[in-house]
Amino acid sequence: IKKKNGLVLPSLGIKSSDKQVFIVPEVLPEVSQPVNSRTFYGIMFDAGSTGTRIHIYKFIQKDPVELPVLDNEMYHAVKPGLSAYKDKPEEGGNTIRALLKVAKKTVPEHEWKQTPVVLKATAGLRLLPEEKANALLDEVREVFGESPFFVPNNSVSIMNGTNEGMPFCWYVTNISLILFYATVTRKTVGILDLGGGSTQITFLPKSKKTVFTAPASYIANINMFNNTLQLYTHSYLGNGLVAARLATLGALGADGLEWKVFTSSCLPKKFREDWTFGGITYKVSYAGYKLCYYEVMRVVKGIVHQPFEIKGSSIFYAFSYYFDRAVESGLIDGSRGGMVEVRDFKKRAKEVCNKMTKYRPISPFLCMDMTYITCLLKEGFGFKDNTVLQLAKKVNNVETSWALGATFDHFNNLNIH
Repeated sequence: IKKKNGLVLPSLGIKSSDKQVFIVPEVLPEVSQPVNSRTFYGIMFDAGSTGTRIHIYKFIQKDPVELPVLDNEMYHAVKPGLSAYKDKPEEGGNTIRALLKVAKKTVPEHEWKQTPVVLKATAGLRLLPEEKANALLDEVREVFGESPFFVPNNSVSIMNGTNEGMPFCWYVTNISLILFYATVTRKTVGILDLGGGSTQITFLPKSKKTVFTAPASYIANINMFNNTLQLYTHSYLGNGLVAARLATLGALGADGLEWKVFTSSCLPKKFREDWTFGGITYKVSYAGYKLCYYEVMRVVKGIVHQPFEIKGSSIFYAFSYYFDRAVESGLIDGSRGGMVEVRDFKKRAKEVCNKMTKYRPISPFLCMDMTYITCLLKEGFGFKDNTVLQLAKKVNNVETSWALGATFDHFNNLNIH
């Protein structure tokens, strides 16, 4: 459902560098605003494993009986993620303070006291020991308490690891597509997301067998247009792109890091480097190419559930590292995105691994990453070689993230509508 440049959202029913890098803000075209309309804002922090992102949303309600329209989104990000500050929570808090300064410049001062601010952490913090994760969250709560914005109850939390907010992302993606498939052909698109610490899959099953054969926790109910929908949705902690590197290297949860060197056939010849993730440094090196696919296959084979109907003709959008690595390896154009088949990832992975000298300046991990994506899609989820994926950063100018749906759900729970 779309009104001019705005996005109408019905309420949801589901209860490597240490430098700070700011990403250029991306702003939506503005919606024309009637004289008697109401404007309000929402601030959502996405605390991921590799960075912290702030989404500042501006909503317009043109009529009291109508649902709000998304008018504008301001997006900034900072690296590294909060988990990198596990031993220095105060420094992690300072990254949140820096992003709140962006919010204060974006949201009019007279709106500050009624603008909710929420932070949801994902896989990066779930991978930390509980006491270290809690220390970081407590620091964020203190920073929020100092801010002029409205801080709701439970405004700082680690997102439920079962679905990593993917019903939110599925919901927003399908709404952003104007629900063309739902209203015209009764179809929706599925989505795949690949972060640093975890990976997610969400789709609306067509077959009852998919629901019956899935683990019970993989099925979530959401209310949409006064209808209850059953979604297949799951987040695999430890199967994000960066965590999968550690698993492939045999370094995930290992001890003796000060003297151990983790080798892989997926790395360039003569490669040896200290590599940091989540505030921990690992020594990694090359061992030979032939076994790369088999090394990576151990990370997903038998771990990732294959939905009954996944080999069908469903339409899937793929986000985050799926998009980024496709761009870096030359599969798609970064400014436009594009459609690829699963076999294209497989073919390009072989090319990258056979020409690691050429691709090393882009990333010494590109062979491993592309092989992992191929293996995750084929051996993990069970997609066919000819399954088509739409790779995107945005859908209809809306950032492809669970953050917008989660923000709207907070408004619903706060009775802001």
